[in-house]
Amino acid sequence: MDLSLLRSVYAPKDFKAKGRETIDLISAHLYNNLSEISKTVIPWKNPEEAHTFWEEFLKNGDINTFQKLVLEQSTSIHHPKYIGHQVAPTAPITIVSGMLSAFLNNGMAIYEMGMVANPIERIITDLLCAKIGYDTAASGFLTSGGTLANLTALLAARAAKAPTDIWNNGNTIQLGVMVSEEAHYCIERAVKIMGLGEKGIIKIPSTSTFQLDTSLLQEYYDNAIADGIIPFAIVGSAPCTATGMFDDLELIASFAKKNDLWFHADGAHGGAAIFSPTYVHTLKGIEKADTVIIDGHKMMMMPGITTAILFKNNNNSYSTFSQKADYLLDQSNDQDWYNSGKRTFECTKNMMCLHWFTLLKTYGEQVFDDFVTCLYNKGKEFAQMILDEDHFELAVQPMSNIVCFRYIEKGLSPQQLDELNQAIRQQILEDGNFYIVQTKLKGTHYLRVTIMNPFTTKEHLKELVALVKQKADLLNN
Repeated sequence: MDLSLLRSVYAPKDFKAKGRETIDLISAHLYNNLSEISKTVIPWKNPEEAHTFWEEFLKNGDINTFQKLVLEQSTSIHHPKYIGHQVAPTAPITIVSGMLSAFLNNGMAIYEMGMVANPIERIITDLLCAKIGYDTAASGFLTSGGTLANLTALLAARAAKAPTDIWNNGNTIQLGVMVSEEAHYCIERAVKIMGLGEKGIIKIPSTSTFQLDTSLLQEYYDNAIADGIIPFAIVGSAPCTATGMFDDLELIASFAKKNDLWFHADGAHGGAAIFSPTYVHTLKGIEKADTVIIDGHKMMMMPGITTAILFKNNNNSYSTFSQKADYLLDQSNDQDWYNSGKRTFECTKNMMCLHWFTLLKTYGEQVFDDFVTCLYNKGKEFAQMILDEDHFELAVQPMSNIVCFRYIEKGLSPQQLDELNQAIRQQILEDGNFYIVQTKLKGTHYLRVTIMNPFTTKEHLKELVALVKQKADLLNN
């Protein structure tokens, strides 16, 4: 058989040349965005147009221009006017850790395939546990994103708190999870994946500041019991994705302890504040949670997706997935942390711990403090800017770098205001010079920004305010 094609695939010299070209392209893209030589943040195409373009490119395009086109036609999260979703402008050094992980392709389920990654992952998660305030009984691991991490935490909660062995025997009773109505949608999705159905998600109304109303907890718990539902867990948002508001983790912890519930803190976005002395107060009570998750790809400058799930009691991390795979996992009497397949849903998992370790080893913990503190400060600054404007209102005074606001005009009905703000956002999106998103809170439509770039300035934010006004004037006339 002729192996010449395969030899070219693996040729070190060719890879070296292509790798240098790619690094040069990315470096130029980074410079052009940070310096704002590039004016476009989101090069908007409608879905059908984009599909047609890439379909044609696959047939007739030049592979040498492929990477350049991908960079040009993707949303530029490193641009200071990207203030849309909770996606970090990745630290360039993580390109290197990403290359190492992709090249080595060492899975981590068993130690002999994860001899580097498993020890490094333990060092990272032990550090995070200590920063939360857990004692030495705690431990954790990394997994692929907040959605999977939240599901894993709730599976651990069920294993620890359900009155029957549902993992092996199936759902024979109606269990429930208590959570704010403003919690991330993945919590409800996890509950339904677990087979608990609509009754299994016990939604607690939020306050006027979009935080879980802790005064209603006992009432909703008692009502669930009366309806034949057995609550086994409660989730605190740290913060809620839509508004950036933190639930009162201290009060939730007290309620969970009183009613023997598993307390899970969804710190996907805000958990990184454990590194910020200025904003760690937003997480007061998190050390009482049975599980905590923190996304590296949100407020810790890492590429997607990597999430830490941390257990107050290490033993609980081993009871979540209790099945045997003889060809992989040897039976042992000790908790062999170095075989991560015993604790995770994933068997093949990339070496995501390299991103965490690289950032810590290169820049130290201070880099996470600087990032979180800077961006939360900018959230406050932008909120004050909105308050100072006649035709704007805040949904709520922000606790983080997420700010929800809207344009208002006297004489317009609530429906007309919703439609106006939707139209403003769509025009900004299609112009492409800023990227912001939108949300609906208690039935009202708001514009929403998440300031993710430390180089987004007050001048950028003033420019956004002026642009919203300009769009409103055009739409009203």
